[in-house]
Amino acid sequence: MASTNNVTELIIAGLFQDSEVQRACFVVFLPVYLATLAGNGLIILTVSVSKNLHSPMYFFLGYLSLVEISYSSTVVPKFLADLLAKIKTISLEGCLVQIFFFHLFGVTEILLLTVMAYDRYVAICRPLYYTTIMSRSVCHLLVAGSWLGGIIHSMVQILVAVQLPFCGPNVIDHYFCDLHPLFKIACTDTFVEGVIVLANSGLISVVSFLILVSSYVVILFNLRNHSAEGRRKALSTCASHITVVILFFGPAIFLYMRPSSSFTEDKLVAVFYTVITPMLNPIIYTLRNAEVKIAMRRLCGKKVISGMEQK
Repeated sequence: MASTNNVTELIIAGLFQDSEVQRACFVVFLPVYLATLAGNGLIILTVSVSKNLHSPMYFFLGYLSLVEISYSSTVVPKFLADLLAKIKTISLEGCLVQIFFFHLFGVTEILLLTVMAYDRYVAICRPLYYTTIMSRSVCHLLVAGSWLGGIIHSMVQILVAVQLPFCGPNVIDHYFCDLHPLFKIACTDTFVEGVIVLANSGLISVVSFLILVSSYVVILFNLRNHSAEGRRKALSTCASHITVVILFFGPAIFLYMRPSSSFTEDKLVAVFYTVITPMLNPIIYTLRNAEVKIAMRRLCGKKVISGMEQK
């Protein structure tokens, strides 16, 4: 079917058509993206150098921040450049590459969030066995499994997309390449492909979300047997994770578990989880976690002292 293609370049419709609005969006979203890089980069650096943040929870947090940077960078740099361009284009091959990495990092993040919930479950519900169950080798296997799951998921998505013929319209009604907008310009019926994407993307989100919710129901039930101080500390840690889960899973389930549309609202929801959420995660984890805040202050203090000594 690929041999019937006569489309080599795609035009991206973008978020808005008004040039003034697009420039305003650039002014707003550029600092957001820079804050995403800085915030998640600071968490990676803090977790790497701090001796007090070597527990499995922070090990996973460091990888989550790495995935957030990668996930946002798959879409946002191109999106920002397009906001200043009169004609927004991308090659068909470039579009498929963006789809692959977008879904790779997205599903890897979903699986990492699920792993982090399991880590909290073991820490709170089976504390005596925590160090045995969540050993360093097990943590590495869980992270590797998350990446492997993302790769397998993305390969399925791409195998679906590369078989589609494109012979006519070449305008994608979105601000980045994704499967549903690509299906709309294919020269064939894409019902079966749509079902495969629904099963591959939507069900992963829903099943993972249900596992996460179940884990925290069990955690909250077990917290009844903890002291008031223990409950406060556990709830503080879990609240950060639950907030991040809701911010990520809510928009994803909204978009992938319903028929696709060209409504501007859908694009705005996509902006939220591709641009805004990756910036919010470092804020949520640092505001709710005293250990991370202390480690960051120490790291910044060392840099200031080091700079003064060099002078």
